[in-house]
Amino acid sequence: MLEKNEVEKIKQLCKENRQNIIRMVHNAQSGHIGGSLSSVEILTVLFHKCMKKAPQWHRDSDFEKRDRFVLSKGHVSPAYYSVLSQIGYFDKEELLSFRKFGSRLQGHPMPVCPGVEAATGSLGQGLSLSCGIALALKLDKNPAHVFVLLGDGELQEGSVWEGFMNASHHKLDNLIAIIDRNRLQIDGCTENIKSLDALDEKIKAFNWDVIEVDGHNINAIYDAIEKAKKNTRPTAIIANTVKGKGVSFMENNAGWHGKATNQEEFEKAMKELA
Repeated sequence: MLEKNEVEKIKQLCKENRQNIIRMVHNAQSGHIGGSLSSVEILTVLFHKCMKKAPQWHRDSDFEKRDRFVLSKGHVSPAYYSVLSQIGYFDKEELLSFRKFGSRLQGHPMPVCPGVEAATGSLGQGLSLSCGIALALKLDKNPAHVFVLLGDGELQEGSVWEGFMNASHHKLDNLIAIIDRNRLQIDGCTENIKSLDALDEKIKAFNWDVIEVDGHNINAIYDAIEKAKKNTRPTAIIANTVKGKGVSFMENNAGWHGKATNQEEFEKAMKELA
């Protein structure tokens, strides 16, 4: 559990990340707000408190000891980029180049951006990709962990379940999958489109450990990740979240999956996040 002052610091960083997400997508008039906002606490706690990071993405002697991260739900790159800027991988001023021609901050992450391990965006592929990285680390006797953030909608892809099977078969206890369980995807509620419940039991059937948490509770996320790092099997953390978290007219609204704000909506959202 984090100290009270650490929790307050993370809350402020989350607030900044939400403001950055709204600014980036509004400035580009393109991007995915809803799932970016739901994943803020997950990414902020992970990168600021739980991951072993390469200092400023320099390939020094400690670079290979870094933990790896794959954003399987690549469309929520605004949240990812905002966190990467906070930890010093590039200047925060660069955030407003999001989705601009020639920018390192494309709509889906690419390794040209400091801190990005792999290009992602085709949903359903991130877990299998992470399995390969985790297996390679095992073969190299490298103690680093691999974290992958998935959306719940993409769990409807069969390749995800091949990844669950593969990780268990290869005993990848260095692999931690975090699922942003906001229960909404572009076409509506996940349970109406293709039901995932009981999700915990489904994943356990593939011989994974499963931890379920409130995905906006900073200490719960921190404790779950730290516990998962000690487990002897691959671990899935189901983080129950609210799509559009923090902006009243976006919360639990599938219409904000991939939509930019107009000026009035932008000002209202920024006022709520002030």
